[in-house]
Amino acid sequence: MDCVHVCLTLTSCFLYTVATAVTQGDDINRLMTSTASSSNLTDNGSSSSSGSVDRNNSNTFRGGPHRTTNYTGHKGLTDEQRLFYKLFEGYDPNTRPVYNASDPVKVLIGITLTQIFDLDEKNQVLTTNVWLDQEWTDQKLHWNPTDYNDLKRLRIPCRHLWKPDIVLYNSVEDYTDGYMQSLAMVHHTGVVFWPPIVRFQSTCQVDITYFPFDDQVCSMKLGSWAYDGFQVDVDNRSVPVDLSNYVSNGEWHLISVTAKRNVVYYPCCTEPFHDVTFTVHLRRRTLYYTHNVIIPCVMLSSLTLLVFWMSPDSGEKVTLGLTVLLAFSVFMLLIAENMPATSNFVPLIGMYLTTVMGITSMSVMLAVLVSNISHGGRHETPVPKVLRGFTIVLGKIMCRRLNYVKTLSGDVRVLSSGPTRSRRTIYRVSNGNHVSSDSGCGLLDYELGESPSSSENIHRHPTRVTSPSNDRRKGGPPKEDDIETILSLLKKVLLKEHEKDANEELKLQWEEVAQVLDKFLFYIFLTLTVSATVLTLVVMPMTKPETPTLVKYT
Repeated sequence: MDCVHVCLTLTSCFLYTVATAVTQGDDINRLMTSTASSSNLTDNGSSSSSGSVDRNNSNTFRGGPHRTTNYTGHKGLTDEQRLFYKLFEGYDPNTRPVYNASDPVKVLIGITLTQIFDLDEKNQVLTTNVWLDQEWTDQKLHWNPTDYNDLKRLRIPCRHLWKPDIVLYNSVEDYTDGYMQSLAMVHHTGVVFWPPIVRFQSTCQVDITYFPFDDQVCSMKLGSWAYDGFQVDVDNRSVPVDLSNYVSNGEWHLISVTAKRNVVYYPCCTEPFHDVTFTVHLRRRTLYYTHNVIIPCVMLSSLTLLVFWMSPDSGEKVTLGLTVLLAFSVFMLLIAENMPATSNFVPLIGMYLTTVMGITSMSVMLAVLVSNISHGGRHETPVPKVLRGFTIVLGKIMCRRLNYVKTLSGDVRVLSSGPTRSRRTIYRVSNGNHVSSDSGCGLLDYELGESPSSSENIHRHPTRVTSPSNDRRKGGPPKEDDIETILSLLKKVLLKEHEKDANEELKLQWEEVAQVLDKFLFYIFLTLTVSATVLTLVVMPMTKPETPTLVKYT
């Protein structure tokens, strides 16, 4: 019994000791918790009367007194922690940070333009990368730097602060993503500076009148969406646009970026709304389009002139003109794919292509006309007097010698003398000066292979006339019917030769008319092509305004 009593006594003592130790541990933990809470609620580092911890024994700002560790083994709060807990005690990020509701929050807006990412002419969208600099004064975020080891600026996650609802009015994106959740820099005077990195996609009405020598002016309108001017006063900063970090664009040259503050009254509300509009002036770099569009177009337009140097008989005049016309059509389609489908502007390169296509179409039609004129001699019709006179005038203007087209007709004429049964026929050649009384037997002998001496003997001694029939009969005087037959056949041969020569001369006349017209049309189309090229690609780009105005939406 004594042993059992002793065991029970020892067990009771052990349990009492354990319970006492657990109770003391809970009190220590409670003391540590109250100490940390009291340190967070003080602005000068002193704790409340119940269980306070001395500031010198806490974890101090670097560079201050050495860091000490309390008896529990945990470090104290830093100066930034204490300041953060002090500033945001009872802070509400959903309300404006002003004590007097009638006071507006003045928000200064500026941008640091880093890149012109793209200007989509077809969709009329400008994409830019900017640092959106926003600065305002928060009356709730003030502290004395001497109380926190001269801590004058604190970086705070922006989700803990009130932020103005600055939006891009002419944005083409939705606002579900919001801005970059970057840290905000808070000064001890209450000034908050928040510069998130943003990629803006804004609408920009593109003026393509002088494309590809055009300037574009785009705007970015930034302002508060819900707060009116009496609650949030939006203004531009002293240095509105910073271009020190700008990366140049290969297609566009940045001319200038300006900022302007506007006060606008909307139909929904009677209060004014403030905004800051940034205007970006861009100028297109023309080297790419000169090398890939303008030079090929000029070369194609020069090919149109070769149509009038080709022979009408080659049959390739129309083929060349149609090929050039199709090439211009392809260029027109390529340019139209990148241009906005608008009827407000007509691009300069489009005007040039349309003009040159019209010139090419006219050259094809005139090439067909010249080809028909060149083949007019096949119909055995003489050149009309009007066309003949016009050709002679053009020949004199262009100093061209005409070999076949003359003022007087040079056709060979056949004149009959005496009755139809006469043995002799008078021939008048084209010059009309020499008249031959030859019966034509010499020509017949020539056709049959006889020598001229035999022909003369025949003329001198008609009774010795030989003919194929006499050669076959081997003698006898020729009959009168045989001579008449020979003469009639000779007359038909001469008429056919005359008609052949006359037709050949007509063909040469028509071909010479076509050649003169080709040369005249070459000079005309050369003048038109050069004038169109110089006017649309040199003169008109020089007439554009040096500082274009912002295009208004209608």
